[in-house]
Amino acid sequence: MTRGRPFRRVLVANRGEIAVRVVRGCRAAGLESVAVFSEVDRGARHVALADDAVEIGPAPAKESYLSIPKLLAAAKSAACDAVHPGYGFLSENAEFARAVEVAGLVWIGPPPEAMEAMGSKIASRARMTAAGVPVVPGALITASGTFEEILSLGLPVVVKASAGGGGKGMRVVSSASELSEAIASCRREAAAAFGDSTVYVEKYLEKPRHVEVQVFGDHHGTVVAIGERECSLQRRHQKVVEECPSPAVTPGLRARLAKAAVDAAKAVGYVNAGTVEFLLAPSGDFYFLEMNTRLQVEHPVTEEAFGVDLVLLQLAVAAGQALPPLPSSPSRHAIEVRVYAEDPEAGFLPQAGRVLLYREPAGPGVRVESGLVEGQDVGVYYDPLLAKIVASGGTREEARRRLVAALAETVILGVSTNVAWLRRLLETKEVAAGEIHTGLLESLVVPAAPPPPDEAYAAAAVALSRAPGAAGGGAPAFADPFDGLFRAGGGA
Repeated sequence: MTRGRPFRRVLVANRGEIAVRVVRGCRAAGLESVAVFSEVDRGARHVALADDAVEIGPAPAKESYLSIPKLLAAAKSAACDAVHPGYGFLSENAEFARAVEVAGLVWIGPPPEAMEAMGSKIASRARMTAAGVPVVPGALITASGTFEEILSLGLPVVVKASAGGGGKGMRVVSSASELSEAIASCRREAAAAFGDSTVYVEKYLEKPRHVEVQVFGDHHGTVVAIGERECSLQRRHQKVVEECPSPAVTPGLRARLAKAAVDAAKAVGYVNAGTVEFLLAPSGDFYFLEMNTRLQVEHPVTEEAFGVDLVLLQLAVAAGQALPPLPSSPSRHAIEVRVYAEDPEAGFLPQAGRVLLYREPAGPGVRVESGLVEGQDVGVYYDPLLAKIVASGGTREEARRRLVAALAETVILGVSTNVAWLRRLLETKEVAAGEIHTGLLESLVVPAAPPPPDEAYAAAAVALSRAPGAAGGGAPAFADPFDGLFRAGGGA
């Protein structure tokens, strides 16, 4: 078994901003990094920053970033002795984790057994119940079963796919007449997305908050919680804004959430970084939702609020080191927004195009995580997440105001983004007051964007005239326009 031993050269099995983050973490730890890239990512930022890089196939993810044989071959050809999966792609794939270990490499993540234990929502619910972790009342749907048990929960209920995540297949049912079709459609979508049509139902909680706890375990039996994150601002079950700490969590509630999260992690022998997600009812009661067996997209807010570096901790734990003493309460407040290539005025449809001009914000308490460069083509092959902008301060309001100002400084021309919409969202009275819940964005009216000023069109024209290939064509040259690659706070 290759768990918990030193390594020197890490294959970063991902792309975009998380690959950049891991490459910088390796550099800060004195380790070498090797990037992988598909044909369309040849000039990407993570490739330029890594110590070495290996091409792994065509643009479609299943032929490159989701190909276990190609990733293992890349690790072997580049003489890597460890693999960091980032998040997304194969990060929660137990088969990949096991294949990495069988190949004699260190897997920078949880044991595959823990991933399997938490991979099924039905199985994980049973484990959590046995461990004394509160679980939302629910029922498994069988092919021959009746709806009596479901209806006994009381409507509304939510129908969910047992495998996968991201809200795929999820249906909220408010009347008995809708139940049969909701179950059938959920099964179809679950089978298509995850290859598993198993579904179950839970009691639907009215206006809950989505609060998750960062947990960390080492190979010496220590498991700790590093605060909670508020992730209630979601659109179509996808997180949009995250913050740490939650404005609804008191020190006493934080301690109870931490204990439940640690109990959950210990129940599956958890090691490395993970997140235990809960629904927090207005009454203050909370219920286990699921566990994400990887580093989360929103990990920077925990880093900023607690003064820790989660990627460095991942690397240290994977190398067999014991966890150091870690803070139990936050010293700052941090808020993160996800910048997507999408058009808010057209139903948030994903967008494609060439980035003609890109300028990141800066200033006290501002941090940017991005894999974006000028001249880059944003296509349809991968997730439309372009960057994460984080602001921190001594209070929630200071962090919020800094983030609003940072978004005002952010410039991305050539592809439509949600930057302006995020800025307006943060200025709504509900978000400013922290009075949020998971269904808020379904009903919240975010003011429409004003038409862009004439100078925006002028800037776009100048950028277009200077864009690679503007005169005479030619392949784009992906040159990083920034001298300062590191942002203050949260590690490298």
